[in-house]
Amino acid sequence: MAVIIAGGGIVGLTLALSLHEVGISCQVFEQSRELKPLGVGINVLPHAVRELTELGLLDQLAATAISTRELGYYSKRGQKIWTEPRGLDAGYNWPQFSIFRGDLQMILLDAVRDRLGPNAVRSGCCLSEFEVRENEVAATFTDRGSGKNIETVTGDILVGADGIHSTMRKKFYPQEGAPIWNGAILWRGVTRGEPFLDGQTMIMAGHEHQKFVCYPISSEARGRGNSVINWIAELKVDPNEAWAPEDWNRKGVLDDFLPRFEDWDFGWLNVPEIIRTASQIYEFPMVDRDPLPRWTHGRATLIGDAAHAMYPIGSNGATQGIIDARVLTRELVAKGICQAALLSYEDERRPITARIVELNRQNGPEQVMQAVEEKASDGFDRIEDVLSMQELNDTAMKYKKMAGFEQDVLNERASIVSG
Repeated sequence: MAVIIAGGGIVGLTLALSLHEVGISCQVFEQSRELKPLGVGINVLPHAVRELTELGLLDQLAATAISTRELGYYSKRGQKIWTEPRGLDAGYNWPQFSIFRGDLQMILLDAVRDRLGPNAVRSGCCLSEFEVRENEVAATFTDRGSGKNIETVTGDILVGADGIHSTMRKKFYPQEGAPIWNGAILWRGVTRGEPFLDGQTMIMAGHEHQKFVCYPISSEARGRGNSVINWIAELKVDPNEAWAPEDWNRKGVLDDFLPRFEDWDFGWLNVPEIIRTASQIYEFPMVDRDPLPRWTHGRATLIGDAAHAMYPIGSNGATQGIIDARVLTRELVAKGICQAALLSYEDERRPITARIVELNRQNGPEQVMQAVEEKASDGFDRIEDVLSMQELNDTAMKYKKMAGFEQDVLNERASIVSG
């Protein structure tokens, strides 16, 4: 086969669809025994929605996702700091979607199986070893549970779309160690409740050490007087503080964080009520990885979180991985299925994503919330007395430019993958 893809998540599946679109054969190997619609909500920014639209998936996305109309930043008192239109309401030619991560993955998976065939994704296959040779790559996959070898396959190139705990990345950088924790703990949940604001708005409230993010993620509840709300409660502690590793990714315990949010009833949003009425809550650390000096080693390269795991700030995790897949596809068409294409892809994508990783460590566009906390912790009468409109707008525009979704630039540029 031409391309071996290790990982059947959002990025690996987007790459498979993109390669099929241009006539390049591929096979996806996923370590999970069964691909299920797991996870909570994510945002997909307009430049990634453009790519999914060009893959013919707009109708499926629009049928389940919420088209985000506005993004708002608020203080810990619920006072408005800055709001801006998003997606179509901001003049983009494509929407911004808030959606269940699992729904997005299933849309991609169904499309892959429909277009590439029912066996295009091999589940229960964990990448264990690989050998990069002069003219091919050999990859060995094992059963995750038993550790028994399933198969060794060869291809022209190997792409590691296997996430933040990537086997390929570990083979390339065996001394790197675990992902980096900055002391922030996230509790994530999904709540069915009354819509807030206009029912299509994403909000962030608080500051660097205590934050609440929420947004509706499903059109399923439209017209029924309620909304499916994805939310994240974040607290930051000393990273040297003992926090048992076995607690990561466990079910959340309300007493661990709800007391800190008990007085966060803003009138237009009742944070403690949203938290208390969640159907399920999960806890995990906010982690990332340092940017790498290189992704490509011979005929093997990294993509998505395996290449550039970043903090969930600015809605850029899945979005940047989708862009990766499209740029890699373009380079494979332009230069052939070879190392030169992988290097060209990396030359474009690695510096951009490294800058986003670093900017997210500085809170990205959310730094305006911390600025308000530092300058006006007790509240304000006019935001202009704390931060000027120019400062607020410049912060937002700087991040959009860095992340590649300035409105005019995106609307006017040519497609990444020519049809």
